Amino acid sequence: MNPRRTSGRAAAADRLARADRSRTFPPLPLRTGARGLFAESWWGSAWLDALETTALDSARLARGRTYARDGHVDTINVTPGRIVATVRGSRPRPYSADIRLRTLSDQEWDGLLDAIAAEPDHLTALLAKKLPRALADGETRLLPGPGDLVPRCSCPDHGRPCKHAAALCFQVARLLDADPFVLLLMRGRGERELLDELSRRNTALTAREARAHSVAATPPPPPGPGPEAREATPTAASGPAAEVTPGERAAPGTPTGHGVLARVALADRPRPPLPPPLPAPPQPGRPPALPDGDGLPFDPAALEFLAADAAARAHACVAAAGPPGPGAGRPAVHSPFPSLPPWEDAIRLTATAHPTAGLTSTTRALYRDLAAATGRTTTDVARSVAAWRQGGPEGLALLDTTWNPPAGDFDRARSALLAADLPSLRPRHNHLTDPGRGIQLRFGRDHRWYPYESEPGTEDWWPTGPADPDPVGALTALLAR
Repeated sequence: MNPRRTSGRAAAADRLARADRSRTFPPLPLRTGARGLFAESWWGSAWLDALETTALDSARLARGRTYARDGHVDTINVTPGRIVATVRGSRPRPYSADIRLRTLSDQEWDGLLDAIAAEPDHLTALLAKKLPRALADGETRLLPGPGDLVPRCSCPDHGRPCKHAAALCFQVARLLDADPFVLLLMRGRGERELLDELSRRNTALTAREARAHSVAATPPPPPGPGPEAREATPTAASGPAAEVTPGERAAPGTPTGHGVLARVALADRPRPPLPPPLPAPPQPGRPPALPDGDGLPFDPAALEFLAADAAARAHACVAAAGPPGPGAGRPAVHSPFPSLPPWEDAIRLTATAHPTAGLTSTTRALYRDLAAATGRTTTDVARSVAAWRQGGPEGLALLDTTWNPPAGDFDRARSALLAADLPSLRPRHNHLTDPGRGIQLRFGRDHRWYPYESEPGTEDWWPTGPADPDPVGALTALLAR
């Protein structure tokens, strides 16, 4: 056994486990329409019932509902026992609000997982993003009750909860509406971890049932006669279907006790048309968890990672192909994933593994591993990942290379910026730069403008924000940061 390989597998598995127990949600869209119930599901309403029974001031709840409806709650991070978000109030600097909830013990998790494994309908409902009431009301209570939610906030208001923490609770109810696995994560386990454990329990349960059925279906051997009598006993194949006179051959197509002739089974006959292909699912599936073992010639965590990427690429190809036309085959479609050099493909994998994550402990460890494997620095990896997220292969190419664009869009960009009363930028190659302000636009070969920023007076340029075909829009967004 190679200790380094084993430690690498353990580290990769630990990174996946930590990532599974932390989910980050971007700011939810503004709540429009009727100003009635905030939650749409019964479990989301139960979450808000726990908030309202804990609240000491209904006016703060009303203001928190307004804050949530108007989009004052920024990115939400959910980890076991804690929900954290920044909430914009009346002051320029946002407040940090969090909600605490007790996690389940290992014994409670065993009971809950056994209940799910024993009732396939429970797992089916969870995969359909529904929380079965029978599961939530079982021996292990999932939903919070009065006093279970513990709100905290960095604001000077000592209300319980203040309007910022209340706004966070209202937005969490919307997250629960969309995915009850968020509630299970609050209680201590991530979705991938739960599904892997349920898969193992279902496999063990199926094996036990199969063994029990096999033992029950095997009759005991009868105390039969001696060998001579057994030899004279006709076999199961004897009978009208298998009776053939000695010296004769069975007629073609005549059924025997041993099955059908191959030429009969393979004879040409009219067959119904194939059913139409199923539509592509909205999201690619997730590969099954691989068992960890000693002496394997590969890293199971890395293989799972590559399998998930292969599923995502296959899903993109199927979605790009579309359904076949009437009376014709499926048209040829170029792959949305062209062949890339190893460095670019490694950056693509790293950028898409956590597409919305910042510099968390998980991504730092991933960047360190990639830097060590490629001979780069962690800063190089982080900068390249930001460039890929900004514009894919073209964004990564613009990070280190320059080119001289022909006369046209690049020359007209400076006039457009001046006409919009924006700062004048100095041209060099395909860059427009204001070093004093630390801002820069890079013109790509795809005729889009890529914003960059740096500390004023330095040349430490970082991709900032998405690319834009309009230089005015790209610079305006850059100056607004």
